[in-house]
Amino acid sequence: MWRVCVALLVLATPVWAQSNATAYEALRVVGRDFGHGALSRMISITGRKGDPQPEKWKIVLEDPGGRGVRELQIADGKIDSDERPDRDVAGSAEGATIDVSRLNLDSSGAYAVASHTAEASHTSFATADYALRTDERGEPIWIVTLRNRSSRPVGTIYIGATGGTVKRTEGMFAGATMEDVENDYDTDEESGPFSGVKRQIKHAFHRTQEEARGMFQRVRRSFSDFINRE
Repeated sequence: MWRVCVALLVLATPVWAQSNATAYEALRVVGRDFGHGALSRMISITGRKGDPQPEKWKIVLEDPGGRGVRELQIADGKIDSDERPDRDVAGSAEGATIDVSRLNLDSSGAYAVASHTAEASHTSFATADYALRTDERGEPIWIVTLRNRSSRPVGTIYIGATGGTVKRTEGMFAGATMEDVENDYDTDEESGPFSGVKRQIKHAFHRTQEEARGMFQRVRRSFSDFINRE
């Protein structure tokens, strides 16, 4: 529960009072230095060891003219490094850029939803890794990986960045697979994949999804509104 309280406190705290910037703040640095048009070429933004927010954000942009990608590292309100790696970047196929006008969930909001999901599944964690990219349908999605004090992953939550829906989890809800929690064909209450404990896990997951929708309404933050307030 204390992680949820911390998440809500972070959301209620002005950005200037936070020790580390959110993803939206990092993207504003890119828009400031390269123009807002650069944001339309974003492939991903990632951050590691957030407590709750990471010290640095890495932003991958599609380079104009089809010349590969550009990797920017944002720290302390400025661009800390600017590289053009030779290697291929996962998710950099044509059409995989993020439509930032559809973003309604900053990393602080993603943390709040992920923290609540962890609490509901009785998963304790110390830090969070963040990745915002497109899914197989081209929808923007937050992937939040929770780690314990030994930096071992204890669970991953996939959250839609437009509607705040918890799409799936890994390593949580007693290790239930997504097939377990999504399969609704069995109607026999005494048998099938949801008998006993598995049925309780399924109900807990869907209840958490509903609670996450309510939380999203409190943490919703339009990126378009945010960036245009400059």
